[in-house]
Amino acid sequence: MQQTGYNIIYANCRLAIIKRNQTPSMRTYESLHDTLSFYHINCQESYYISSGKAIFNFPDLPFRIDYYALCICTSGEINIEIDKQKYQIGIHHFFISAPSTIIKFLSTSEDFKMKLLFFDKNFLIKNISNPFIIEKMNLFNKGSYSIVKADDKNAALITDSMRYMKKKTRLKGKFTEEIIRSSIFNLLLEVAEFMNKEQLINSKKKESKKDLFLKFRQLVQEKIQQCRNVQYYADQLFVSNKYLIEIVKKSSGKTPHQIIDETLLREAYVLLGNPDITISEIAFELQFNSASAFGRFFKKHTSYSPSEYRINENIFS
Repeated sequence: MQQTGYNIIYANCRLAIIKRNQTPSMRTYESLHDTLSFYHINCQESYYISSGKAIFNFPDLPFRIDYYALCICTSGEINIEIDKQKYQIGIHHFFISAPSTIIKFLSTSEDFKMKLLFFDKNFLIKNISNPFIIEKMNLFNKGSYSIVKADDKNAALITDSMRYMKKKTRLKGKFTEEIIRSSIFNLLLEVAEFMNKEQLINSKKKESKKDLFLKFRQLVQEKIQQCRNVQYYADQLFVSNKYLIEIVKKSSGKTPHQIIDETLLREAYVLLGNPDITISEIAFELQFNSASAFGRFFKKHTSYSPSEYRINENIFS
């Protein structure tokens, strides 16, 4: 069997296999050592760093990892299922996970390559007083894992760090273990900082989108008697019609046109409540071409005509 360099740092790992001769809910766990030996990998250490070579074979069954993992795609792409959620991971995407994460490989492109770092928590926190230091980094935004697209700079930082650790591992010096431990710790901090910045950027984008939606609603309330055209509001907010529709839909679940109609209807109710204003005058006030056009609009949204509404509400001049 050709050695693939499936670079894995594995300690106390267990492969989850559903036994066909047992009940459907029964799962047994076997040491991942047997699976990794298929790739000619020695898993006696508490960590392992990959060489980044191509991977030709993957386990067919889902398995649960009982170690921490940091993997970055350097070429091609892979389709993977993580805790029952499916993802497509491409170049510069990195995946970081905590113990108990369940992984199943689905398919890969022919040119797929990734660098991997697996390590045991006890190895990392040796001589560290805070046993929850990894949790404090907020690395896992999806419960037990995260998938993030890194920019060129951060992707290079991750791969260079792994390359450095792999080189140090081969040298097997007196302080190799301490060097690897501190290198992993520093890499996690760099990743945590990068992810935190990404979260702040995304948060600002969300706030910006929310702000745009609120401005749209305010503008509609102010200008509803002047204009009911979505393009008008997009122009006033200096965005495209398409972008405005997208933001409003995500923020409210409604289209801009629906919000305009709802605002117009509320305005119609207010005006109909004044018995001194005729329905024709209300239609003119709300920029309808005729009283019948206003009537069709009102009935479409309320199931009765403006005059029927006034009768029901005892609104008479």
